[in-house]
Amino acid sequence: MIDPLQRWSEYGEKPDFAGLLTYGGQPYTEDPAELAGADVAIVGAPTDDLVSDRPGTRYGPRAIRAASCPPGPHLETGVDALGALRVVDFGDAPIIPADAARSHEAIEATVAQVVEVGVLPVVLGGDHSISEPDVKACATRGPVGLIHFDTHTDTGTEVFGVEFSHGTPMFKLVEAGVVDPERYVQIGLRGYWPGREEFDWQRERGITSFFMHDVRDRGIKAVVADTLAAVGAGRVFVTVDIDVLDPAYAPGTGTPEPGGMTTGELLWACREVTSKVELVGADVVEVIPTAVGSADITALAADRVVRELLTGLALARRKESSARS
Repeated sequence: MIDPLQRWSEYGEKPDFAGLLTYGGQPYTEDPAELAGADVAIVGAPTDDLVSDRPGTRYGPRAIRAASCPPGPHLETGVDALGALRVVDFGDAPIIPADAARSHEAIEATVAQVVEVGVLPVVLGGDHSISEPDVKACATRGPVGLIHFDTHTDTGTEVFGVEFSHGTPMFKLVEAGVVDPERYVQIGLRGYWPGREEFDWQRERGITSFFMHDVRDRGIKAVVADTLAAVGAGRVFVTVDIDVLDPAYAPGTGTPEPGGMTTGELLWACREVTSKVELVGADVVEVIPTAVGSADITALAADRVVRELLTGLALARRKESSARS
C-alpha cells in the first residue's frame, strides 16, 4: 500500500495533472551544472513578437508541457524514450516581451548552455523565428543540415517589409552560412506563399523542396527516404512547424493552410528521420493553445511530435550501442 505522504518520485508514478509542470513529468532544473549526464534538455522559447498573423504561440511551451504524457513504451517500437534517455526540463529562456532581439539573444544563450555540456536541446516554441537562435546555438562545428516540416518555406527576405520575422529565419540561416543549403530539405509545402523570387533563390542554392502533392502522390515514406539521401551524412537539425499538419489535426496555429499532412504521417516521419541522422537539436513551433492539457489537440499533436523525435533518437542510440558491443 502506498503511504499517503510518500512522494510520487518514490514510487515512480504521477498523474498528468498534478505536480510541477514539466515535459513528461521529467526532472526540472535551471542550473546547467545539473544537466551533466543528461541526454536531452527540453527548453521553452515562449515568444511570438514576430508573427505576421495570429499571435498566441508564446503560450505554446506551457501547453505542450501540459499535454505531454508520462513515460511508457511506444506501442509500435517497444521503446520508452523517457526511460531509454535521460531527459531534463531546462525551463524557459528568459525572453523579454516586446523586445524580439533580446529574446533571441536569450534563446540562443540558453540553448548554447545545453549544447556546451554535451546535451541535445529540444526547443518548444514560440513562433518560427526562434529557429534562427536555436540552429545557431547548435551549429558549433560548422554548417548543419536542416530537415524542415512546414506549410511555408520561411525563406523570405522580408514579410510585410520587415526583415526580422517568423517568415525569414531560414533565409537568414542560409545566408549566414549556418545551414548548408545543399543539405536543407523542406517537407509539406503548400498554399499561396512564398512566390517565384523565394523559390528562385532556393533553387540557386540547391535547397530541396517537397510539396504536399509530393507527399500525397508518392507517399511519406518515399519523401522521407529522399530527404535522408539529400541531407546525407553529417550533423542535422530538425524543425517542425505544426502548421505542416492539416488544420483538421492542428487548428491552433497562426497561419493554417488546408490540405496538409495527417498527424500519423508527421509522427512517423519525425521518428524515422531522428532514428537515421546525426541529430544536433530540434524544435517544434507555432502552437497556439485554445484549451488545457490533452484537450488541446494542437498541443497534443506537438507533444507527440516531440515524443516521436525522442523515440527516434532512442532507437538511434540503441543501434549505436549494439554496433559497439
